[in-house]
Amino acid sequence: MKINKAIILAAGASERLGSPKALVELNGQTLVQLVCKKLRNANLEVIVVTRISLGKKIQEMIPDIRVVVNPSPELGRTGTIQCAIESIGIGPILITPVDRPGFSHETVSALSKCKTTTIPTYEGKGGHPIAITSEDCETILLADPDTPLRELINPDRMRVNDPHLHLNIDTENDVNQLLKVVKYL
Repeated sequence: MKINKAIILAAGASERLGSPKALVELNGQTLVQLVCKKLRNANLEVIVVTRISLGKKIQEMIPDIRVVVNPSPELGRTGTIQCAIESIGIGPILITPVDRPGFSHETVSALSKCKTTTIPTYEGKGGHPIAITSEDCETILLADPDTPLRELINPDRMRVNDPHLHLNIDTENDVNQLLKVVKYL
């Protein structure tokens, strides 16, 4: 399985942060631009899935990236993934939330070559992006949109050397942590 498409999930409400995570400013670029750039540097076709209120703004920021709007993101993250799969078709893909930018080019390259659904791990803890097989894409499409992804897939684990893999942007403090390490991403 050779993965050549990546989905960025950017449809969350960002309630804890208080403003859209995709639009967080990082030294002249937004979080969605950073994650898009990292995935495109691995020669992946990138699709961003977002909510109606952010669709136009995100599309203006990344005009050469396909932006798909999930009309009902409140139904769950799996529903957002379903919107993306329905838009691009079933096939092996990488999936990452916009608020998990700590992966390296090496991790994306290794995941792109996985033959199974696989998550990267650092120090025993799983992270993102996740490599998803075509078969698991079909399983995801058949699920209720509020079913947690962990109940739908059983990923293999791949050890990586990404010290920032678990960086998760949920609060203002998390944004401050990201600003300290963004040059290493």
